[in-house]
Formats: sequence, structure tokens, C-alpha cells
Amino acid sequence: MFTGIVTDVGRVRRLHRGELLDLTIATAFETSAIPVGASIACSGACLTVVAVEPAAFAVQASVETLTRTTLGEWEEGTPVNLEKSLRLGDELGGHLVLGHVDGMVRILERRPEAESVRFVFEAPEELMPFIAPKGSVALDGVSLTVNEVAQNRFGVNIIPHTLACTNFGSLRPGQRMNLEIDLIARYVARLLRQPP
Repeated sequence: MFTGIVTDVGRVRRLHRGELLDLTIATAFETSAIPVGASIACSGACLTVVAVEPAAFAVQASVETLTRTTLGEWEEGTPVNLEKSLRLGDELGGHLVLGHVDGMVRILERRPEAESVRFVFEAPEELMPFIAPKGSVALDGVSLTVNEVAQNRFGVNIIPHTLACTNFGSLRPGQRMNLEIDLIARYVARLLRQPP
């Protein structure tokens, strides 16, 4: 469980594509304190740490993860938003995020808006019913409030702090991001579709 508050932007140090995608991610986290088996949200995808080394940790991504996320597009040097899993008693600064990516969105627009930057995304049609104005989404693991929704598009405003402390600062139109819909929206929709 996470909150969508990114605490480090790591970079892909090494990768190997086989039956699994093996990734080593450089980080400012104190890696000696990260146990093998720990969960870390890597640009929104909850991945299990399989090894640690000085200033880096290793994870693996399955075919399912590669199908639903942007991880298959990553290369050496790709910036990765990182968040360690919550501990009981931690502050819930964003919203409840599982690290279970639902699909990918494409950036359509990036434009200045006052002192922030407005991003507009195109999302898969089947996920749009779960996205509501003033609702929450996680994009590459960042907890965000939705500003507007129209057809298969939605927009968010990114403040300077978020631009500086996540991968949003380097993102441009045409690039894709990982989307996790709101946990509450997911279960409400499921309950409404299923009689008790």
C-alpha cells in the first residue's frame, strides 16, 4: 500500500530482457535498510525487491506487468518515481494507492497555466468511467487530483514542487504514463455491477 507521494526519483541503472524484465534501479534510498522481499512502487507499479547493492536495488517485472505498464519501454537512464510501502502510523499524504497499474495513458498536451503546468491525457475508454472531476488518480505513482474530464480525456495541474520532485518535469506530449484508478471507484463500480 502506498499514498502516491514520491520520495525519490531513481534511474534505471541496468536492465536485462528475458522471460522476466530484470531491472536495477539507482536510488538515493539507504539500500542497506531495504530488505529483499520489500515492495517499492516504481513509477506506480508495485515491484518486489530481489536484491540490493550500494545505492541501487533490483526488481523483476512479469509479462502481466509489461502488458499493463510502461516498464517495457524503459531503457538505461529512464527516470523512475519511487515510493516505499507504507508502515502503520505513516502519514497518508496523497490517497490510497495499491501499486496495481490499470493501464497506460498518453500525454496529449503540456502547457503553462499560471505558475503550474496543465497536462491533458488520453486514457483507455474502459477506464474513463472511473475517472471523475475532483477525484484521485495515480500517474506514474504520483497522487493527483483530476481537474476536468471529457470523453476519453482528462486533465491535471502539476505544481512546481511536483515538477521538480517527480518525472513530470521531463515528460512531453506523446509519452505514456502508468495509470491507477482510485481504489474506491474500483470497488463501487464492482458493487454496482454485482447483485448481493
